[in-house]
Amino acid sequence: MVVGERKNLSEIKEMVRPYGKILVAGCDTCTAECRSGGRKQVAELAAALDMSFRLEGKEVEVLEASVDRQCVHEFLLDLIDQAQDMEAVISVACGAGVQSLAERLPGKPIFPGINTTFIGETAAMGLWQERCRGCGDCMLGSTAGLCPVTRCAKTLLNGPCGGSQGGLCEVSAVLKCDVPCVWAMIYDRLAQMGDLDRLTDYCPPKDWRPSGGMGPRQLVREH
Repeated sequence: MVVGERKNLSEIKEMVRPYGKILVAGCDTCTAECRSGGRKQVAELAAALDMSFRLEGKEVEVLEASVDRQCVHEFLLDLIDQAQDMEAVISVACGAGVQSLAERLPGKPIFPGINTTFIGETAAMGLWQERCRGCGDCMLGSTAGLCPVTRCAKTLLNGPCGGSQGGLCEVSAVLKCDVPCVWAMIYDRLAQMGDLDRLTDYCPPKDWRPSGGMGPRQLVREH
């Protein structure tokens, strides 16, 4: 899923300060799962904005709305209707959702309420970890289902660097927490599978063009 973190209230306030009627628009899929942009977070942000502006003596009308997926145009119809009478919209969907909404509301100021951070998984209650960079050339079949592009600090494709010690990445000392070396994890998993010979396969330098080096990517399927 796409993971995001809500922007500071002060930053959001400054973006919408010129407007008197504001819609906070949520997404009930990815950003709801990471507790940044679901219905509950929409209500919290709307209340915080209303109270903060009131403390300044500024009267602002802040409304709330949410849809299943902001990144799918068909899901935006009700949201677009609600936004028509608003002066500005704060979207707490991912960056794709913000842009999808902006495309359907030309001339309407659309502001991001969160910072989209990564594609990841829910590792534990309240913990989300990056797992994919969307590189466009997946190599998980060669690395026991563990991504060195995402999970190696140096994006090494043919084994660990000399800084890997005791199964931990050298960034552990900087971050002051244990960061597993993904290549140690790959080794252990291949050993469990009885497939350590796979480590002798050379991975050539990665072709980064599919990752977006040639402009925005798209996927087209024939109907």
